[in-house]
Amino acid sequence: MNRIITLLVLSTLLILSSCNNQEEPVMAPEPFGPLPSKEQLAWHQMEMNAFIHFTINTFTDKEWGYGDESPELFNPTELDTDQWFSTLKDAGFKGAILTAKHHDGFALWPSKYTEHDIAASPYKDGKGNLVKDVSESAQKYGLQFGVYLSPWDRNRADYGDSSYITYYRNQLRELFTENGPVFEMWFDGANGGDGYYGGANGERKIDRKTYYDWPTTLKVVDSMQPAVLYFSDAGPDLRWVGNERGIAGETNWNTINTDSIYAGKSGINDLLQTGTQGGVNWIPAEVDTSIRPGWFYHASEDSLVRSPENLFELYLTSVGRGSTLLLNIPPDRRGLFHENDVAALKGFRRILDSVFAENLAKKATAIASTSRGKSDTYAASNVLDADKDTYWATNDGVTTGSIELTWDSLQTLNYLVLQEYITLGQRVAGFTVTVWENDSWKPVANQTTIGYKRILKLNDIETTKLKIEITEALACPLISNVEVY
Repeated sequence: MNRIITLLVLSTLLILSSCNNQEEPVMAPEPFGPLPSKEQLAWHQMEMNAFIHFTINTFTDKEWGYGDESPELFNPTELDTDQWFSTLKDAGFKGAILTAKHHDGFALWPSKYTEHDIAASPYKDGKGNLVKDVSESAQKYGLQFGVYLSPWDRNRADYGDSSYITYYRNQLRELFTENGPVFEMWFDGANGGDGYYGGANGERKIDRKTYYDWPTTLKVVDSMQPAVLYFSDAGPDLRWVGNERGIAGETNWNTINTDSIYAGKSGINDLLQTGTQGGVNWIPAEVDTSIRPGWFYHASEDSLVRSPENLFELYLTSVGRGSTLLLNIPPDRRGLFHENDVAALKGFRRILDSVFAENLAKKATAIASTSRGKSDTYAASNVLDADKDTYWATNDGVTTGSIELTWDSLQTLNYLVLQEYITLGQRVAGFTVTVWENDSWKPVANQTTIGYKRILKLNDIETTKLKIEITEALACPLISNVEVY
């Protein structure tokens, strides 16, 4: 009997000991500041999208049409939107935005509200619908579809009157009800100036802040496709990066104060490039640039297409600085991506595949100076698990800390990729990178923001240890991914 009681007591003690050794649950970090919407987060993850500038300007050799061009000029002889999208898919793009109507007012779909459209052209005997074709090819190749509809219209006689706003909204209704899902709508900053305006050559000036009544106009789109993201200089969902060179700021906050943007003060382009630390609106920067000097195709630029190496540098200064790259590839007069552009994109893809072929971090072990609640849920190892929903975190109020990667043998390092868990906000405001060399830590980078993704060149450094130290953060830092190549 005593033996049975003894066994029961020992069994109970073992169970209690097991329970006591179980990890206490640790509260997840609270969200900090403005957060990305579900659609914005998906946009960040797209990383590379294409702009497709193609319209009557392609056939007049202009960048901006005046509005008096005859629709008869629009007649691509070999147009193949599948060629566009198979090329984009192979190059790694996730979406494409088509200039459905540029400033000249020529509509690439048969609009019920104008005769200045593709139905008045000889293309497909007036039965073509390029917007529909692009939407269908995008879906066929697994890319998302976006539209550019210029608010300015140099063809319309009533531009500047209230009736034009009705016209513009009617065209929005056509685009957003007849072509499937649209992920992004692009608004150009060019509004008002000289033009044809239905035969009355002259100049029209509008108040850009009030004329379009953007809140009401965007509600028209929201009523049809509430998930669409709006790009303009100031958002409301995506902002311009402040230049067309393909360069985001080395400091690049996804947050900004829209009041500052609309104020139009000096230095606005620098503000658009860097965003605002502690800004109240989540409006990330989109980096738009072209594969050629111009936005539309010009035969004179066939020898001026960006090289694969230059495109890779653009990738590093856009995606590699926490933004999304919007690269313009303009079809030629045949209606095809030109061979030089295709070759550049293929070469670009080869560089990406080569540079990011082997993640050396997979062979490393990771330790942290501190972790949240000393819990495995927030341990340093999470940055190596390839799971975007796990992350290393510190305790509340702890805004500095480090992660150290160690290899068993000497490694040659060229690129470092860092990612924050931006689902809960952007936090890191300063970090350094050091490597172990000659029995001491050697600094190789001293930077500010990380955001969705940050890529740093390491330039063939040989080492067995690498340390990322967060030196400043707005709240406890959350690092979801570290890769080394």
